[in-house]
Amino acid sequence: MAEAKNDFSKGSVARCIMSLAVPMTAAQLINVLYSVVDRMYIGHLPEASTLALTGIGLTFPIISIITAFTQLFGMGGTPLCSIARGEGNHERAETVMNNSFTLLLISGAALTAFFLLFKKPVLYLFGASDQTFPYADAYLTIYLVGTVFVMIGLGMNSFINSQGFGRMGMMTVLLGAIVNIVLDPVFIFLLNMGVRGAALATVISQFLSAAWVVRFLTGKKVIYHLKPSRMRLQRSLVGQISALGLSGFMMAVTNSAVQIVCNATLQQFGGDLYVGVMTVINSIREVLTMPVNGLTNGAQPVMGYNYGARLYGRVRSAIRFSSIVCIVYTLIAWIILMMAPEFFIHIFNSDPELIADGVPALNLYFFGFFMMSLQFAGQSTFVALGKSKHAVFFSLLRKAIIVVPLTLLLPHLFGLGVNGVFLAEPISNFVGGSACFLTMLKTVWPMLRDEEQEHSLTARRAD
Repeated sequence: MAEAKNDFSKGSVARCIMSLAVPMTAAQLINVLYSVVDRMYIGHLPEASTLALTGIGLTFPIISIITAFTQLFGMGGTPLCSIARGEGNHERAETVMNNSFTLLLISGAALTAFFLLFKKPVLYLFGASDQTFPYADAYLTIYLVGTVFVMIGLGMNSFINSQGFGRMGMMTVLLGAIVNIVLDPVFIFLLNMGVRGAALATVISQFLSAAWVVRFLTGKKVIYHLKPSRMRLQRSLVGQISALGLSGFMMAVTNSAVQIVCNATLQQFGGDLYVGVMTVINSIREVLTMPVNGLTNGAQPVMGYNYGARLYGRVRSAIRFSSIVCIVYTLIAWIILMMAPEFFIHIFNSDPELIADGVPALNLYFFGFFMMSLQFAGQSTFVALGKSKHAVFFSLLRKAIIVVPLTLLLPHLFGLGVNGVFLAEPISNFVGGSACFLTMLKTVWPMLRDEEQEHSLTARRAD
């Protein structure tokens, strides 16, 4: 019954995508509140708010690495599961999901142990100073306790969405976010725990989200269930899951690398204040890109299902719809951001000096923001159709090949200093975004047309 209800081969393609994308976008926006609400409260502490906010910002690369593994094994398994479901191979689809669950558990435990052991040298490597390290250390130590909960909550929630239960996926993160919003002021201000309180509220929230996911995926409503008998790792599936998740993994890891390089370079050219500015900018970027993430992630199961079912016209419609909506949204978001930069910065910090230096930095960083949507649209198409090599290449191109070298080079040229760090992002959006999207049009579009013709010819011969 659930299978028939969530059949993406019927009805309007746009409606199928939006039925997943709207709750997924809401879920991801809510999920961002886990960390964003922490920063909003910490950034307005009565004392040392800027140093505390900067300290939390130094943990971003580590959190990005943890998120990268949820992409590798969660979002890597989701399109594989969707394609198998479209082909009608339900046993394989369920086994993929269970193997992803096992991989998430193993990697979560390993990441917890590694970062607890090496957190001090890692944080100093990432741009911490003697003034900001105590705040970063206090937050990270508690946050790492909940790593496995993050892996399950984020990684496995994608399997709820891919089976067509978008609203339930939204409820997963809504539960945790509401708890986090309620507990943050209690722990931070009422119990006077500061950054430790923010981290503790986050861990409790993540635990509840993870428990909700496991409970739903072992219940009666889902199409595919978590079963110990299917959790034993299969080498071939591990390879395929990792290959499809590698693009999202590399995107998150290279994003972490960019944050590390940016923080270290900004510490060198501008000090703690500019590391704080970058923390605020990253917070704004997370919120603004969530609708794009939600839409492209919502489109992936629809594309993968119809590709597996050989309904190539619906795949093209899904690509067209998601691309247009992404471009229009990011263009509007950019215009609004340029009209009121002080408003967005003030959400996270009220320091007049940070706001004064943050406005020109924000204007540089978000210039041509709409070009970023081309990267998301192109890359999500590659992932949905199993084109892992293309997706990985363009993940590396924009961040590792363009942003990191430019971040290191530009501050030394033409007296740019800190402005060079903020200029690297828009340059990568224009170059990397265009290259990814145009390559997708040049490769995927003809491939779909050729496979459609071949399938039609085979069907006529069979008749």
